[in-house]
Amino acid sequence: QVQLVESGGGLVQAGGSLRLSCAASGSIFSINHMAWYRQVLGNERELVAGIGDESTMYTDSVKGRFTISRDNAKNTMYLQMNSLKPEDTAVYICNADVTTFSGSDRYSHRYWGQGTQVTVSS
Repeated sequence: QVQLVESGGGLVQAGGSLRLSCAASGSIFSINHMAWYRQVLGNERELVAGIGDESTMYTDSVKGRFTISRDNAKNTMYLQMNSLKPEDTAVYICNADVTTFSGSDRYSHRYWGQGTQVTVSS
């Protein structure tokens, strides 16, 4: 089993910055892809940014303001969020495609964190 734990959310004024972290733990053989989603109550979950071995992607609304990165040695992903806007307010949720191990067996599964609240005031 794998756990994803987000941290770093909070309340910030428009124009400010926050750095989110997502730490993965458990019987991890490898992490193939990680991503940040966000969700506002009543709306669908939105893909914000994703990171593979050598590639990153961003939704248009955060390009130039957010930077996604990962530390493979720590099984941790980050989202540096600068120039925050009120419309960035949401619960930010970590996602990871993980290969786990049990003895010599390997299993691939997508895991989700519980989310961390980001609130940007105007």
